[in-house]
Amino acid sequence: MRLREGVAIDLGTVNTLVCVTGRGTVVDEASAIALDRASGRVAAVGHAADALAGKEPQNIEVIHPLRDGVIADLDAAAAMLQAFLRKAQLHRGRLRPSAMVCVPSGATWVERRSLEAVVGAIRPRCEVRLIDEPVAAAAGAGFDLADGSGAFIVDIGGGTTQAAVMAGGQLVRAQSLRLGGNAMDEAIMNTVRAELGLLIGRNAARNLKTTLGLAGGEGTPGWVEAVGVDAARRTPRVERVQGKLVAGALEHTVAAMITTVEEMLSDIPPNLAEDVVRGKIRLAGGGALLPGLASRIESATGIPVVVVDDPLRCVIRGAAAVIERGDGLVPTQVA
Repeated sequence: MRLREGVAIDLGTVNTLVCVTGRGTVVDEASAIALDRASGRVAAVGHAADALAGKEPQNIEVIHPLRDGVIADLDAAAAMLQAFLRKAQLHRGRLRPSAMVCVPSGATWVERRSLEAVVGAIRPRCEVRLIDEPVAAAAGAGFDLADGSGAFIVDIGGGTTQAAVMAGGQLVRAQSLRLGGNAMDEAIMNTVRAELGLLIGRNAARNLKTTLGLAGGEGTPGWVEAVGVDAARRTPRVERVQGKLVAGALEHTVAAMITTVEEMLSDIPPNLAEDVVRGKIRLAGGGALLPGLASRIESATGIPVVVVDDPLRCVIRGAAAVIERGDGLVPTQVA
């Protein structure tokens, strides 16, 4: 029986998740906050704020306070997280609560300190620990972090792609690529504008990405309708976007991800090779759902690749498991 409340926080570029011990995931919202320009007050947070992005409402500024997996706007991030923690309804007991905050493995010391500062400012008595996202993802994917066996995790988020090889709960090799789902969306938007003369928003680009993916996969349609603004006439227009066009737009980002995975494999310790091959390469994060990505990585590496169960919640699930266990097996970093 736990004597104090624990909270796991995955403060991501696209989505923020909060999990409370004993209650599960209590917050799953877009990482966005809308501010009233006149008063400076919070007008909306989460999905409600993100729904206003790109629509240019008068007197409202929509801010996405994280970029490439780390905080870009400290004040906005603090206000957004404060609203999310209020929604989580954390209890105020006599013992200090414990907070486990997920952080990209490639984050700098300053970026780690900013995460700790945001949580510490909102919950002053809170014991804040940081856990590298690949370690949390491995725990969330079901790897036993206590027995010393090896694991290969690729966590593809909105702002970063992180590839890591672990032995137990220890990072052996890790690379963080500051490209992810957002870079894919932007590539699709730019390609559709250049090739079709159509201006589309991020939501339309995401729909093309998740529906068409890398094209050619079983069950993948050949085209999808997209609604945008004609670049020349500046009027709304509907266009059929072909799968090959989207696949071409995604190629640069996907190739960079595959190169990162191949570099990791070329430097893997021999004693870990069997564990990795038998345990397979596990894909986590929202980018893991990109149609055709798993098969591309498997074809390039010759190692089986699988998408973990519920990849969007894999990291928060693992961080929560570490808090629940509380055995110190996973090396967390105190900022």
